[in-house]
Amino acid sequence: MNSLEITGIAVVRSGREILNGISFDVTTNSTVAVVGPNGSGKSTLLRCMAGLWPVTGGAVTLNQTPLPSMHRTELARAITYVPQETRLDFSFTVRDVVLMGRYAHRGRFERSKRDDVDAADEAMGRADVTHLADRLVTNLSGGERQRVLIARGLATRASILLLDEPTANLDVDHALDILELMRTLAREGHAIVVATHDLNAVYRVADRVALLDSGRLVAIGSPDDVLTPQNLDRAFHVRAETLIGTEGIPVLLFHRLEISSGVHCR
Repeated sequence: MNSLEITGIAVVRSGREILNGISFDVTTNSTVAVVGPNGSGKSTLLRCMAGLWPVTGGAVTLNQTPLPSMHRTELARAITYVPQETRLDFSFTVRDVVLMGRYAHRGRFERSKRDDVDAADEAMGRADVTHLADRLVTNLSGGERQRVLIARGLATRASILLLDEPTANLDVDHALDILELMRTLAREGHAIVVATHDLNAVYRVADRVALLDSGRLVAIGSPDDVLTPQNLDRAFHVRAETLIGTEGIPVLLFHRLEISSGVHCR
């Protein structure tokens, strides 16, 4: 069982404080959703949890080992980070890109082995891009490229997956597929952290929610405990009401706040 723990981390870049005092842990068989308004530090937090960005204060540890002390290959086998968007300007096929997720499992100049091909095939199937395997990534739509990036992350077979806005460019059908995939991966023993603006998707996938605002942790807990009208007013400056859908899953409905003169305000 892998446990990723962040303890009081702070991040300052170019003299600007991006994160301050963030603490929580991520364990297997669970999904944590990181939510908050634009500029609240969600993407920065995921990059720090992946060991890609250094922290100014506090620590990020994997099984009590600080990430900076781990070999890059060892870290890549345990944690995979899927960014919201990556430039794919070279004419690689989808299969080639997904196989890049296996770099930590082979030598620098070593050719792909059977295990690598099997992992890539499985990942493409789970992300529903098998039919695109021989297409050039430069010829794909934004949504297709996003699913390819998810497949590349899955091909690592890392136990901890960090996904930044994985459904942002997807149509409704594929977005639901990715949400279901995240639930399945958590049941299979993965630890999932997903940064998202889709608060209604949180109810579908998350065991816990970390709500950020201005780089600080406003609340962490179950979706019901965190996505309250008071917290959403504080972080997003909206009035929220909760409805119950036909599947029994809560649905948030948002309204702009108004002042007495009737002028919308934020």
